[in-house]
Amino acid sequence: MSMVYEKMIRPLLFRQDSERAHELGLDALALLAALPPLRAALEAFTRLEPAKYAPVSVLGLEFPNRVGLAAGFDKNARAWPAAAALGFGHVEIGTVTAHAQDGNPRPRMFRYPSHEAVINRMGFNNQGAAAVAKRLAKQPGRGARKIPLGINLGKSKITDIGRATEDYLASFAQLADFADYLVLNVSSPNTPGLRQLQDESRLRELLGAITGANRARAVRVPVLLKIAPDLTWPQIDAVLGVIAEYALDGVIATNTTLARPGFFSGVNEAGGLSGAPVRRRSTQVVGYISKITGGKLPIIGVGGITDVIGAAEKLDAGAALVQVYTGMIYRGPFFAAELARGVGARDRR
Repeated sequence: MSMVYEKMIRPLLFRQDSERAHELGLDALALLAALPPLRAALEAFTRLEPAKYAPVSVLGLEFPNRVGLAAGFDKNARAWPAAAALGFGHVEIGTVTAHAQDGNPRPRMFRYPSHEAVINRMGFNNQGAAAVAKRLAKQPGRGARKIPLGINLGKSKITDIGRATEDYLASFAQLADFADYLVLNVSSPNTPGLRQLQDESRLRELLGAITGANRARAVRVPVLLKIAPDLTWPQIDAVLGVIAEYALDGVIATNTTLARPGFFSGVNEAGGLSGAPVRRRSTQVVGYISKITGGKLPIIGVGGITDVIGAAEKLDAGAALVQVYTGMIYRGPFFAAELARGVGARDRR
C-alpha cells in the first residue's frame, strides 16, 4: 500500500501547498469517520489478529497495537474516530488551547522530501477547548471506542506565561471527561515562551495544579508530559525529578526540534523540524529517560519514524508505544498498519 501511495498519490498531494494537502487528508479521514460501513470494512482489513498479536497494556489502558497517530494531525477532533481503520492503535488529538486561535501566519508548513522532513510553525491553531469538548460529546466516549483517545493540551498564545497554569486548568476542566489520557504539551517551539514551562519551578507549579485537579475527579485520567528533544541531560534530569514528585503517568519523547543539522543549517525557515532528521536525537532521549527511571516510567516515543526499523529502535530504547505523523506524510495513510504488523511480529519473537 505504501508503494502505491508513494508512486501515485503522493506526487499529486505534493503539488499542493503543505497545509492544503494536510487539510485534504484531514477532510478525507473525516469523511471516512462519517461512513461506518466503510470504516468497519477497513478496520477488518488493517486490524491485527488478536490470536496472533496480543494487545498492549500501558497507562492502565489496553492498546490493540503499539502505533499511534501523534498530535497535530487532527487538532479539532474532526476525524479521529477513523484512525483505527488506518491501523492505528491509539490517536492523540490537539494541541487544544483554552482559547480558540488562528495560529501563525501562512505559509507555516514546509516539506523537504529528499530528507523526509517537515518544518512547521503552525502555532497551535485550533477552535478552543469548549468547541472541541462540544464535538467530543457527540462522538464515541470512553469504553465505546475502538482505540484509546489522547488529548494534547497547550497554552493559549494570548495567555501570559505567568498565568499558564490557569490556562491549562481551564482546558483540563473541559476536556478531561473525554480523554483516555491527557498530555501537557510544554515543548512546542511555535508558541512564544512555552518551552519555559519545562523549567523546574514553572513545571512544578503546572504539574502540582493539574495533578491536584486530577485527584479531585471521580475518575482519574492518566496525564503525560511532552518534552522537547533540545533539552540537555541535566534539564531532562530536572524534568524527571518533577514528574516523579507529582507521580505523573508518563512522558512523550519528543516534540519537534529547533536544531538544524546538516542540510538544514542552510534552511532559513523558523519552526520545529520533524521527520528523519530528528530520529536519532529523539531515540537518544527515549533511551536516557528509560535508563534514568529504570524502565518504570511509561514512554511514548515519537520522532523520525519512517519504517519498522525506526519504530523498533524506539521500542528497544525503552518506549512502550510509538507515534507517527511526518512519516505518514511520506509513507501514506496505511503506514500505521504496516508498522503495527512489523512491530507486532517483533513482539512475538
